[in-house]
Amino acid sequence: MRIPITRKNVTVMPDAKRVIARFFYNGEERAREILAHIASMSDLEVYNLINPILQEFSKRHRNITKILNRHAEKLIREVPDVADEVQSVSHFRRLLIGAYFTHEYSIESAAFFNPSIIEDPDQSDLEEGERRLIISFRAVGEGHISSIVFRRALLKRNNDIEVLPAGRYVDEAEIVKNNVYHKPLFLEKVEDALISERTLEIANIHLEERFDYKSLKLTIEKLLLDETLDKTGTELEKLLWLADSYHEIIFSLDTDISDRIIYPITEYERKGIEDARFVKFTNDDGSTKYYATYTAYDGHTIMPKLLETTNFTDFKVRPMYGQGAKNKNLALFPRKINGKYVMMSRIDGWNNYIMYSDKVNIWTNPIKLQAPKYFWEFVQIGNCGSPIETEHGWLVVTHGVGAMRRYCLGASLLDLNDPSKEIGRLNEPLLIANKDEREGYVPNVVYSCGSIIANGELIIPYGLSDYSSSFMSVNVEALIERLLNDPIK
Repeated sequence: MRIPITRKNVTVMPDAKRVIARFFYNGEERAREILAHIASMSDLEVYNLINPILQEFSKRHRNITKILNRHAEKLIREVPDVADEVQSVSHFRRLLIGAYFTHEYSIESAAFFNPSIIEDPDQSDLEEGERRLIISFRAVGEGHISSIVFRRALLKRNNDIEVLPAGRYVDEAEIVKNNVYHKPLFLEKVEDALISERTLEIANIHLEERFDYKSLKLTIEKLLLDETLDKTGTELEKLLWLADSYHEIIFSLDTDISDRIIYPITEYERKGIEDARFVKFTNDDGSTKYYATYTAYDGHTIMPKLLETTNFTDFKVRPMYGQGAKNKNLALFPRKINGKYVMMSRIDGWNNYIMYSDKVNIWTNPIKLQAPKYFWEFVQIGNCGSPIETEHGWLVVTHGVGAMRRYCLGASLLDLNDPSKEIGRLNEPLLIANKDEREGYVPNVVYSCGSIIANGELIIPYGLSDYSSSFMSVNVEALIERLLNDPIK
């Protein structure tokens, strides 16, 4: 007998009106031609062009003049020898330059799915049984580029969910590159990123044991200018691309959580950042922070990465290392077990693995935990977010892929003290796309990246055929009883 579930009458849809103003650069030659055109204009022509642009787009962005000035500065970084030309012009001419190197990008125009859900750090001024929630989504826009966006929600005492309206403006973060790199770990990621062996050899010779972004940039520039160095088969610029993968992103304090977008920043993310799995992590001393694993994709290489925050305003971003940090589907347990960080993964594409580590970003020695067992997961099994601790064991929501690439949600139970032991698994799906959920961006898919337990129920947000997202709930006691009665044989 199937466990009764409740589909919540709440659907979160993509909003094509949510746009960001992106820097647009089409190469040095074209940039110089545009600058020449602007230089040939009179002051009156410049004013008559930029004034209506400011009036129109100020209604769509929080501070359009700041954005245009910032993009003029980015142009200088792309073409350094035009710095005097850009910086010496009048205020309005500089804004016009910024406007010609700016375009709007609708971050949610194509799809909106794969949600993860956690408690908001702020739980003040609520009634008993209520919780304030933060939900992350994978948003897809033009060119199938994915980013991470957020919504705030209120969970009522009866577990009804109210997703609060998104803000009018969308903000990108300030990017800070102040990381110190350790050469052995950095070179390991160089190898993972499929950068040429010759590049790896040169980096090993010329990089210090510890270095920062500025010194790396100077070293690479020096190597590129060194005519005595055999650079055959080298990809030295890719070392900077990789260094860009370590950074901090800082949002303005006057933004709502729904205004904040984590957009692909580095070359290794240029085709999107996918499927963030957020977890509230409790340290041994009782303090908490929030981690999220996600997948960076450049069109060829998958790079698992780790977000870290305490407030959802400042985020630290870094790659993960080791033979277990491959492929997709990494999900961190919400606390250490027996003194170790614990992570689930799917390094081979179709089985679930578990790993233990002394460091949250280094993962080795993956152990196979689950293989496809039932008809609805014969193609692959994976996790749907971080395991949830219960008195009976670690509750894991899983996804399975069966015939016709139909995705279903399932559930498993792992031993509380030794989660490498699976002690129960549902022998039938917990959730299957119904006739109203199967059509969309990618049909026949229900998928989640994180769940919570509240008021005796497991609340699972899930993507509907990769187009929009909804919610379901199931009684935890009934689910655990079923898992304990369906032991692994």
